[in-house]
Amino acid sequence: MTTHKTSKTHNPEITPKFHPELTPPLEELEAQERRLVFRRFTYDDAWALGSLLVELARERQAPVAIDIHRAGQQLFHAALPGSTPDNDAWIARKRRVVERYGTSSYVVGARFRAKGTTFEDSSRLDPDVYAAHGGSFPINVEGVGVVGSVTVSGLPQLEDHRLVVEALEEFLKR
Repeated sequence: MTTHKTSKTHNPEITPKFHPELTPPLEELEAQERRLVFRRFTYDDAWALGSLLVELARERQAPVAIDIHRAGQQLFHAALPGSTPDNDAWIARKRRVVERYGTSSYVVGARFRAKGTTFEDSSRLDPDVYAAHGGSFPINVEGVGVVGSVTVSGLPQLEDHRLVVEALEEFLKR
């Protein structure tokens, strides 16, 4: 008989599969956050960034939900075909990680994995409330700090993260 050790909090049925071989180095992920900083972030910026994310997701026919929060207020939300209410639950859980740690949800998970553990097993936070899975990125304003987050849910976690980063890079070039 073969037995498998499973985490008390990690449920493979509800937690997206992680592929360590695809993960960018932690230094690269942290460099993204240092580079992707806003000079300001207004209501209009939230609308424009959210609309850009919708456009990119539609081009890919990505079944995602998109959320932008600033200072506790939802400034943008969209649910594209194929997304589900579960995506909104994932958004809330990933966003809470950004709010608590001030860094992207993917970086938080990567830091735990770099220590040979998982966020679920070692953070001491309720996994029904927090998810250190890719897709939520801090909105960091120069001279101010983190004021909010932009979050995508519906794709594998690295793809969620990459979609947000791509949109931020394009938006900040404008």
